[in-house]
Amino acid sequence: MKKICSFIICSFIIFSSIVIGSAYSYAAEGNSELAPEAKSAILIERDTGSILYEKNSHEKLPPASMTKVMTMLLIMQAIDKGTLSWNEKVRTSEYAASMGGSQIFLEPGEEMTVEQMLKGIAIGSANDAAVAMAEKIAGSEESFVAMMNKEAKALGLKDTHFQNTTGLPVKDHYSSAYDMAIMAKELLKYEKITKFTGTYEDYLRENTDKKFWLVNTNKLVKFYPGVDGLKTGFTNEAKFCLTATAKKNNMRIIAVVFGAPSTKVRNAQVSKMLDFAFSQYVTHPLYKSGQSLGEVKVSKGEKKYIHAVTSEPISVLTKRGEKSDNIVKTKTFRKNLKAPIHKGDIVGTLTVQKDGKVLVKSDLVAKENVKSAGWWKLFKRSFGLFTQN
Repeated sequence: MKKICSFIICSFIIFSSIVIGSAYSYAAEGNSELAPEAKSAILIERDTGSILYEKNSHEKLPPASMTKVMTMLLIMQAIDKGTLSWNEKVRTSEYAASMGGSQIFLEPGEEMTVEQMLKGIAIGSANDAAVAMAEKIAGSEESFVAMMNKEAKALGLKDTHFQNTTGLPVKDHYSSAYDMAIMAKELLKYEKITKFTGTYEDYLRENTDKKFWLVNTNKLVKFYPGVDGLKTGFTNEAKFCLTATAKKNNMRIIAVVFGAPSTKVRNAQVSKMLDFAFSQYVTHPLYKSGQSLGEVKVSKGEKKYIHAVTSEPISVLTKRGEKSDNIVKTKTFRKNLKAPIHKGDIVGTLTVQKDGKVLVKSDLVAKENVKSAGWWKLFKRSFGLFTQN
């Protein structure tokens, strides 16, 4: 009996050692020295959202000017919806002009186009331009911040709460590496954003005596091939932060670092993360953003059908040398869609699986607006007298 008990105890100890050893190895791999001097970090592939590396990725920390990733996201959404245009003039309020920190020195009453303001935000991290755009879109910074928090909730972010549009230090303003990566993933659906975030230098107020030179706060745009965004951040509390993205061949990577001790360390750790991703993984594209995957029936609309298009690039990620076969793609369309339908409304879902495992699940959206049909059109249609869509 004693021998049996001894055997059971020894077996338990050995089994426990194996389990603990495996957990430690996994944790050690997850926290391998890609970002040892950062408070938190994460590395994801954009199209699939696959996490390639993470360290304290859900820790709530001050994001500093990385806050402007969400600010830029709401700007791009407004442009995409047509409620804002690139050439539309934006007037600077007294409040917006009073912002400290990084700025383009807007004067009260000064006007710039949406495109010029976005340049100031994306390249120069301009706090004054961020507030001016917030007031343009929502009427006030407070209302825009409410939109930011609403969008964060819609994206399923649980470690984020905003108090301003700029990232200037304030109580109860925080995010996490994971949440910031998801915001960046969403922002990169709007492919034009990298035209701004990937520009190293530009000018505002050209052909005036107040010509202003913009230099990108993200130096990797110039010094790391493929980097074209997204946003740096620094305050004394937050230290040096960066949400970066780079694209090589078909693969786009997002790397986030919070709380690095210096610009040099921050850039070195992000570079190391990007090197790791590009050397170890391969992206296999399936669909482009905006590609039609079928038509969905719409009731009581001026059109009977609407194209369901991809809302983002769809790809499969594998390790180098691994096959990407046995892929199953499933489209499901919403039933009982009723006009009016707005461009970008969710009308279906695309699911990509391999060996029964879901790799990607992405929204299919309406390609265009569909207005409600008038009563006369519906009347004729009901009698089969109206055959056009």
